[in-house]
Amino acid sequence: MIDTYDALIVGAGPAGLSAALILGRCRRRVLLCDSGSHRNSTSRAIHGLLGHEGCSPSELLAIGAKELEKYATVAHTHAEVSTIMPSNGGFRFTCTGNASGSARKVLLATGLVDEVPNLAGIGALYGRSVHHCPYCDGFEHSDQLIAVYGAGDKGAGLALMMTQWSSEVILCTGGEGTVTKAMTQRLSERGIKLFPDPIAELEGDGGRLKRIRFQNGEAVERTAMFFTTGCHQKSNLSKLLGCTRDEKGGVVTDPVTEETSVPGVYVAGDVSRDVLLVAVAAAEGAKAGVAINHALLKEDGLC
Repeated sequence: MIDTYDALIVGAGPAGLSAALILGRCRRRVLLCDSGSHRNSTSRAIHGLLGHEGCSPSELLAIGAKELEKYATVAHTHAEVSTIMPSNGGFRFTCTGNASGSARKVLLATGLVDEVPNLAGIGALYGRSVHHCPYCDGFEHSDQLIAVYGAGDKGAGLALMMTQWSSEVILCTGGEGTVTKAMTQRLSERGIKLFPDPIAELEGDGGRLKRIRFQNGEAVERTAMFFTTGCHQKSNLSKLLGCTRDEKGGVVTDPVTEETSVPGVYVAGDVSRDVLLVAVAAAEGAKAGVAINHALLKEDGLC
């Protein structure tokens, strides 16, 4: 016998947990699938989330999972969803381990994967003194020696932005891309020095960046680095389902309901590539949960 759910939620980060909480409180039968891999797992603390400022990502997720335990209709399983396909007005799905089921609605909260620069030494520093999000971690490096890593004008744009947090900013392009004349002038006006040579190694200790050493033998002291090398969808389920994407690769959704171009499929969190903050992901999850419940009520003739 195939298990049937009101909603399948793929991804148990802040967006997925938030949606499960709303739907659990609506007494909906929900399957929350958690692959166990999360975008900010290397970070020491979450910032910008009211009431949880400085909380570690793992602690926040553990609190959320614990809160779901009181809702008997929500099943939280550690499994990865491998396939989803439309079936009889709803969806059939399979998970790792050959588990399968059906759901009336689907919420994709699968998130993104950051394209961390391939630089020697970065592994021990990422999430501690090397970051991808200035809104998340810029304040903690206020007035410090900051480096920006990124190609061409994209890197230059982030370097200019980082002067909001420090006047000591340099730009490292890694030998990639070209900074236009106009942008070079803007960098000069803000006192941002350009280092175009490839980086040989990031040197640090205890998770703290100390210096950047270039392949030309030059070295510069820095205490933090922010990079802009992009990110991509963690899951291809939205593509398999035929959901429309925008020019950034984010799944296009209705701004009110979070529903995609495929009826019955919703997305929330970083997968939409809107504002990539934990607070926004949780809010999008709540919006999607309300929208899914409303859609189910409408289908059942209750509203």
